[in-house]
Amino acid sequence: MAAPLADRLRPKTLEEMVGQQHLIGPGKPLYNIINGGTIPNMLFYGPSGVGKTTLARIIAENAGMRLHKLNGTSASTADIRAVIDETGTLAGMNGILLYLDEIQYLNKKQQQSLLEFIENGSITLIASTTENPYFYVYSAILSRCTVFEFKSVTAEEIVPAVHRAFEKLRQELGEIEIEPGVEQIIATRCGGDVRKAINGVEMCVLGASEQNGVRLVTAQAARQLSQMSAARYDRDGDEHYDIVSAYQKSMRGSDPDAALHYLARLLTAGDLPSACRRLMVCACEDVGLAYPQIIPIVKAAVDAALMVGLPEARIPLADAVVLVATAPKSNSAYNAINAAMADVEQGNYGPIPRQLQNKHYDGADNPNKGQFYNYPHNYPNHYVKQQYLPDKLKSTRYYQFGDNKNEQAFKAYMDRIKGTDAASD
Repeated sequence: MAAPLADRLRPKTLEEMVGQQHLIGPGKPLYNIINGGTIPNMLFYGPSGVGKTTLARIIAENAGMRLHKLNGTSASTADIRAVIDETGTLAGMNGILLYLDEIQYLNKKQQQSLLEFIENGSITLIASTTENPYFYVYSAILSRCTVFEFKSVTAEEIVPAVHRAFEKLRQELGEIEIEPGVEQIIATRCGGDVRKAINGVEMCVLGASEQNGVRLVTAQAARQLSQMSAARYDRDGDEHYDIVSAYQKSMRGSDPDAALHYLARLLTAGDLPSACRRLMVCACEDVGLAYPQIIPIVKAAVDAALMVGLPEARIPLADAVVLVATAPKSNSAYNAINAAMADVEQGNYGPIPRQLQNKHYDGADNPNKGQFYNYPHNYPNHYVKQQYLPDKLKSTRYYQFGDNKNEQAFKAYMDRIKGTDAASD
């Protein structure tokens, strides 16, 4: 069975690679390392389909060292032991280069087993991962590797790879005619994943109608068959957290256009729950008391979105996202509860004042009997000064009024009924 087109077209040299010019462009650090002849331990980190495996193979195959290739999804402890067993042997006299793809799938013990041999230089490690290595790779391994971050490849950089893919299939299958714009459509819709773009080319050609020995690839077919992944997304990976983070930060930063963009990426990926949850959090955390009515409004929009489902859910969510992004902002209540939680978590609290306890009797040993609670509604303005915090915290202030219109109105009211400055009462 023929290998996939992406494998048949895999670059053999740095010059054939597309993208990652910030790493492998002439004069860049990784370019100089590769051409310097001495290969250090390296870890390639970035999304799938952007050249990590390809570059690691180019380096490994030109290193002149004993080469082993393992994949973290399938490598066993025995596989790792077999590599280690070659250290100090004739086969490994020039050094062993271990190319370890998807290192994040190895457990800590498996990663630790390599540590001694990486340290003494008998094994040189080139590893790759799609996940943040600072979370998934054992710190001792990480400290002995130089991390290089790979980025999504732009559509403009992918177009030449798409063109080469069509040329390769012309050599293998015969004449292929493509409508104007097809290469750009495929390059744009792959979401920066070169492998996905090449797979899209293969699908378009194999699915093309043939007339007089010529396969015709139309723009419509390219849109239908190329995988739409401009919103590169993995609910368990870094991209998920990056998108939802950008979504909330755009609303917090009062940028409705950016917030709608990230909402669109979440909804295109079908992640309605994350879109709703972060929207509710932002309404409470970032708008908060500056416009407290926003909380039930956003809740109603979220309920409507969950009720109607996609694609219609985009409409109430867009309304709510624009509202949150353009509303006045205040995190005063958010800061206040964080400060209160910090006190409680650190054990900084004391007995509840007697007048607030749910007791209506005293033991015989209490010489000062009585509840002593003053019911505020029995006093002018429904307010009476009394102690509510425990003695240990009685002067503590968690909440500070925000400088927005609503909270300043609340402060004026509190100042009036207390006859003093509410912020310092």
